[in-house]
This record gives sequence, structure tokens and C-alpha cells, in this order.
Amino acid sequence: MADVTRRMLDLLTLLQTKRRFTGGELVTRLGVSERTVRRDIDRLREYGYPVDGTPGPGGHYGLTAGRAIPPLMFDDEEVVAIMLALAAGAGADPGEPGSIGGAMMRAYGKLDQVLPARLGLSAAAVRASVEAEAVRAPTVDIADIALIATAIHEHRELEFVYRRGDRTTHRRVEPHRQVHHLLRWYLVAWDLDKDDWRVFRTDRIDGLGVRTSAFEPRPMPADAALGLVKAGVKRSSRRAVVTVEASVDDVVAALAFQSMETEALGSRRTRVTLQCEDWHWLLFILSHLENAFAIDEPVEWSEDINRFAASVRR
Repeated sequence: MADVTRRMLDLLTLLQTKRRFTGGELVTRLGVSERTVRRDIDRLREYGYPVDGTPGPGGHYGLTAGRAIPPLMFDDEEVVAIMLALAAGAGADPGEPGSIGGAMMRAYGKLDQVLPARLGLSAAAVRASVEAEAVRAPTVDIADIALIATAIHEHRELEFVYRRGDRTTHRRVEPHRQVHHLLRWYLVAWDLDKDDWRVFRTDRIDGLGVRTSAFEPRPMPADAALGLVKAGVKRSSRRAVVTVEASVDDVVAALAFQSMETEALGSRRTRVTLQCEDWHWLLFILSHLENAFAIDEPVEWSEDINRFAASVRR
């Protein structure tokens, strides 16, 4: 009986990958006969799993969407990965009601309660052994993320009030893509009033609503959305080039949340190129380094920081 249960779990794990498998593939992967595979498929259907099958030599098996969500089966590594991802994600969000962090915290608690003792102890041990920096991100309503995703999928226009400092504007857009960049959520959309692509921070959107108007998606390369977000973040910034007396790995570890380019100049020297609003922000970023550095560009920022350092020494 134990072998049958193990085989059924292995079969269910394969089908939950959302791939479709031929009978021959399942025979090879499970190491059983084709008749046994068919019998196990029938058992899963009796348990409520919506397994779709196409008969014949080219037939395939796969899970289809059912009315109810059947029990999910995770192996040890998947359980630990899910629990760590939820814990880490919640650590970057204040966890306010309706936020992504709040949903992650609730999901973590529910999973933690139903895990078998062996897996629960393993997940708890891994989490207890890891210490992560609590980097706070702007709170985003998870309902807004879902609403935007639905509008993108159904090609429906969005309208909302957008906050930027003390100024608010009413926007009507064709949503294209959501981008998660440096702990912030962005909406990349075609602004119908500006007649151009625009990038909006999701945490600055209020009164989000989906219009009945549908639109034909505008062509855009797959990676262009992230490029637009980065360009929008850099629009009011200047290019800065810094040489750091440290390896590329050490620099990347120290400046983990900066959008930058790195070039190894040697085993212990790295050229860093990034965008900053002014020299104050550059100094703040470089303060995370424990190594010597020289500001190559812009020259006037190097002079400003040197004057500031001299005043601090005085």
C-alpha cells in the first residue's frame, strides 16, 4: 500500500507541473506498466482531481482547472522554498490590511499550521537559521495588483487618480505590463490623453477602476516594459561613474538594491555606473561600502563630496 501511495503522489507531482505527458512518458518516469498508469489516473479522478486524457498513441494526460482546488502535494524542498519566500516577501512589506505583505503573512500562518510535523520542523529550522535585512517597500494593495492583471489579460482600459507629490491627475490608460523593480511595483501603460507610453508607481494610484472599453494591444518588445521603468526612474538623474577598491561580488553585495552596471577592472577593483539625483544621493549610496572609492564622473560631484568631507573633519 505504501508503494501505491508513493506512486500516486509521484504521479500527482508530475501532473501539477502543468505539462501534458504521454502515457509512455509516465510509464518511463514512474517505472510501471501502461495499465498501472491508466488505473492510477482513474484513482486520481475518483479523488476529485480533474485529469484530462486524450486516447490513442499520441494521447496526453494533464490536470485541468476544476471547480474546487484539490489538495496540493509538495516535496520537502518545495515546502521549504515556499515558506522562505513568504517569510522574505512579508519582511519587505509593513503587512497592512489588504497589502501583499499581509496576504503573505496570512498564507505563511495557514501553511505552518497544516504542515506535517517533519516538514514543519524542517521549514522552521531553516527560517530560524536565516537572518534577513528588513527592507521596507511602499505598501501596495494586492487587490490593485489583481485588478490590473485582469485588465491587462482582458485588454480593458483603466482609469485612476495618480498622486505625484502634492499634485493629482486623472488618468485613462491601456495597461500593458506590471513590473517589480527594486522593491516597487510599476504599471507600464499607454496614456490615452498623453498619446504615449507612461510609467506609474502602483502605490501612488488611487480610485482604480476597469472600464468597459476594450483595446487592441500595442506592439512592444517583451523586455521593453522593464526598460521603460528604468528609464523613468533615471529621467531626472545623472550618470555617475565610481571606481571601488573591491571585487565585483563585494560591490554587488553591498549595493544589492541599486540599479547599476559593474565592470571588473581587476580582482579587487570595480567600475560602477549608476544614476543619481545629486551628489547627496551618491554619497548616501556609497556610504554602504566599506572600501575606498574614487568618483570619476561627474567631476563636480567629486569636488562637492570632498568639500563636504572636509567640513565634517573640521
